[in-house]
Amino acid sequence: MILTGAEIIVETLIEQGCKTVFGYPGGFVLNIYDELYKRSDRIRHVITAHEQGAAHAADGYARVSGDVGVVIATSGPGVTNLITGIATAHLDSVPLVAITGNVPLSMLGRDSFQEVDTTGITMPITKHNYIVKSAKDLAKTIREAIRIAKSGRPGPVLIDVPKDVQLQTCEYLPSEKEQPDAYPRADAAVIEDIVQLIRESKRPYIYSGGGVIMADAAAEVMRLAEMIDAPIGFSMMGLSAVPGDFRYNLGMTGMHGRYASTKANAEADLVLAVGVRFSDRATGKKSKYSQHAKIVHIDIDPAEINKNINAYLGVSADIKSTLSAVIEKLTPERRPEWMAEVEKYRKEEASCAPRDDSLNPKVLISHVQKYTDVNTIIATDVGQHQMWTAQNYCHKRPRRFLTSGGLGTMGYGMGAAIGGSVAAGGERTVLFTGDGSFGMNLTELATAVSNQLPIVVIVMNNGVLGMVRQWQTLFYDKRYSQTTLGRKTDFVKLAEAFGAHGFRISELSHLDEVLEKAFSLNSPVVIDCLIDQDEFVFPMIPPGGSIDDIIVKQG
Repeated sequence: MILTGAEIIVETLIEQGCKTVFGYPGGFVLNIYDELYKRSDRIRHVITAHEQGAAHAADGYARVSGDVGVVIATSGPGVTNLITGIATAHLDSVPLVAITGNVPLSMLGRDSFQEVDTTGITMPITKHNYIVKSAKDLAKTIREAIRIAKSGRPGPVLIDVPKDVQLQTCEYLPSEKEQPDAYPRADAAVIEDIVQLIRESKRPYIYSGGGVIMADAAAEVMRLAEMIDAPIGFSMMGLSAVPGDFRYNLGMTGMHGRYASTKANAEADLVLAVGVRFSDRATGKKSKYSQHAKIVHIDIDPAEINKNINAYLGVSADIKSTLSAVIEKLTPERRPEWMAEVEKYRKEEASCAPRDDSLNPKVLISHVQKYTDVNTIIATDVGQHQMWTAQNYCHKRPRRFLTSGGLGTMGYGMGAAIGGSVAAGGERTVLFTGDGSFGMNLTELATAVSNQLPIVVIVMNNGVLGMVRQWQTLFYDKRYSQTTLGRKTDFVKLAEAFGAHGFRISELSHLDEVLEKAFSLNSPVVIDCLIDQDEFVFPMIPPGGSIDDIIVKQG
């Protein structure tokens, strides 16, 4: 059949199983939006308040669904507003396809109205990007982009389409849905090496990252832990892979990781690192990171092996099949002395827990958890609230935790919560945020209200930029430069102005009463929770420090 380029774009997305796209219309994507309108019974479009929100929504959609998220934006400022969202997806390995309009081919490079060098700007933050110069290449390019986004280590791909290419006509031939490239498998000798290292180990530790979720390898990680008596620690991206109440789960490790998890990592003689990239926030001082341990690093991306931490054995292969092969060759083995040591770390951690008789973050999160279930999606922005949530929320299933790990994007949470809720068919979503982060993209409340999504926004409001202020307290002699916000924003009235419900909590005695009301509503809710500006995130390993420098409590 003969179709225009714009028709081919939409038809190919539908052909590839895309049910929802996020975006914002503009002059150089009007033809695409016209075709979306004509096919609105076959593909849903969610318009956000800002292109950055659309990119984060597509990101959240991808993380929850496990499929590719798609975002559409016009040229110039539309493209540049996507950049933070694309970079966020890039650093967290999220499969995203961004389709952008551009000026006609004859006007490229002439500083035309709303023209930027889209591919040049996005090249460092995408797996691949394209500028399509003929409608004949559109279907092939979109299919290839989707395959690339999903294959190996997932990531964002951008397709830039000049306006005249959207208007060109050519023949369109439907095709099958693209499948990811086959995953590489570890060879038998490598499997034997891993098995031998496990057998020789007295204190094994599994360090689990976001790659475990992407590979659908949570069951294998849990089975391995049970077979070899190994505690599991997580990068922030790996949280939710394993249920929080699983007996070997020690929680997040690293700078703001839980004490028991970070301590066990440091004392292990074998670290089985699966789907992690050993970021600086996870390792601290690299010369001291697990200095007494042999490190086995299994990751789909060969570029990550020996990039940040030198591995005793590096394995670039599919995590799920590799762990399955290892498990087949093992017999269950108990390590009572190691388990006793780990239990001691747990008790030391418990002794530093904050009091539960005030409206502090840990109490707030534990009370919110009572109103959620296994399907509830938890999103965060970035800052202290993110770390408190990572430390204290007990996740029950994978793909239900949305947070910006690598880029640390303040303002990520609202868009991600929207995309996650849409992907899950309108499931309840809770966004933990701070007053600073929420201020970045709170306009997306309009999107949540317009789509009547059951999102409960918990604003941990301390009137300051909490994490930066914490660093200023600990490392800058309390010189609070520009971190005391002093804003007069009334979040309750703000919520109501957007058409959402608003509540405020200032005392612990009101917490459950408000939460019960909020969670009984099937529409967006904002809860302004007033917390102490001097409530800090602990434990904390100072930047460049090690477990020897860990700060476990205030004062």
